[in-house]
Amino acid sequence: MKQILVKKDILKNNNSIADENRILLNEKKIFTMNLLGSPGAGKTSVLEQIIENMKDDVNMSVIEGDLYTTKDAQRIENKGIDVIQVNTGGACHLDAAMIKEAMDSIDIDNLDFLVIENVGNLVCPASYDLSEDIKVTVMSITEGNDKPLKYPSMFQRSQVIILNKIDILEFTNFNMDEFYNDIRSLNKEAKVFEVSCRTKEGVTQLCDYLRNLINLKRGN
Repeated sequence: MKQILVKKDILKNNNSIADENRILLNEKKIFTMNLLGSPGAGKTSVLEQIIENMKDDVNMSVIEGDLYTTKDAQRIENKGIDVIQVNTGGACHLDAAMIKEAMDSIDIDNLDFLVIENVGNLVCPASYDLSEDIKVTVMSITEGNDKPLKYPSMFQRSQVIILNKIDILEFTNFNMDEFYNDIRSLNKEAKVFEVSCRTKEGVTQLCDYLRNLINLKRGN
C-alpha cells in the first residue's frame, strides 16, 4: 500500500486535471466509480462486498480517501486488492489532482475497474469531478430517511443510490415510502439498490449491474 499526503491547495484547476485523467482512463477503457457517502454509512463495507463478489473476474484497484489514518485502506488490502491511500490532512473531499497523483502508482495497463472511495461527507465531494463514469452514494438505514432532501446535491448527481443496512430496517423508524418519494423528486433516473453487508442481501444485484457497466466500457 502506498500512502499519499496532500500538502497544498490545488483545487483551482480541478476540472482541467479531471479532463486529463478522463482521457487516460477512457483510452485504457477503465470503468471508474466515485463511491460517496457520510461517515458510518458503510462505504468501505459495501466496497468489501463488491470486491469479494467481483475480484475473481474483474481486475480492480482502489484509491482510498480519508482525512487521516490508513484503517480503511488496510481493510481493502486484506481483500487482496491493490490500494492507494490518499490522506487529505483535513480537506473534506478528494480532488482530481489527488487522483492524478494516485494513478501514477497504479498499473492502469491491466485494470478494468477503478474505485475511488471518497472522504465521508454528503456536501463537498458532490461538486468535484474525479473523472468518474458513475457517482454512487451509500446511505444507511441508521441515518434516517430525511438525508436526500437535506443534502440534495449529492443525490441529484448520483447515478446509483445504495441503501445500506437494510437488515435492521424493522428496528428503526426509517420510512421507506418517504425515502423513495424524496429520491424520485430529486433524481428520477437514479437506480436504487437495497443492500445488507451482513446478510449480503442485494449485493449480487449490485455487482451484476456494475459488471455490466464495466463490460460496456471495455466493449465486451
